[in-house]
Amino acid sequence: MSKKKKGKRLHKTLVEQILDKNKVAYKQFEFATHTQGDVAQLDVDHEDVDEHHIYKTLVLSGPTTGPVVGVLPIDEHLDEKKLAKVSGNKKVDMVPLKDLVKTTGYEHGANTPVGIWEKNHFPIYFDNTAQEQGQILVSSGQIGRSVEVDATALATLVHGTFTDLLE
Repeated sequence: MSKKKKGKRLHKTLVEQILDKNKVAYKQFEFATHTQGDVAQLDVDHEDVDEHHIYKTLVLSGPTTGPVVGVLPIDEHLDEKKLAKVSGNKKVDMVPLKDLVKTTGYEHGANTPVGIWEKNHFPIYFDNTAQEQGQILVSSGQIGRSVEVDATALATLVHGTFTDLLE
């Protein structure tokens, strides 16, 4: 059920407050979730939102830079070699799930480029498809909550770089 709640205004997440403060326009979305093991998963209703416009925020780490962030469509796979090269690392690996909150401040499913940049200033890389699509959805820092924003405005806010990240 990926519908923006009609009539009832959702409380603002910290990410939405940051977007407001920086005058970045956004639309709130709330998604139903379910838990698989100890990981929350989005239930995406294809009639309301094109899954290819929903972006995941992946946190990896490299020996040269430490943590780096890749933002790409939820239905695509990250090419770790491409992210390593563009970030100045020989290799990058996913941050282990048990270290994710300690590294970013967010649990799996709630990582967001806005919050990660605000708290940590990690380098952030967006796949080129985000710039091509214009409006994309990213997590607003809580499981089941997202914001639709202009990709270029978002990248500007978080000092992100557009590049090819897909396998």
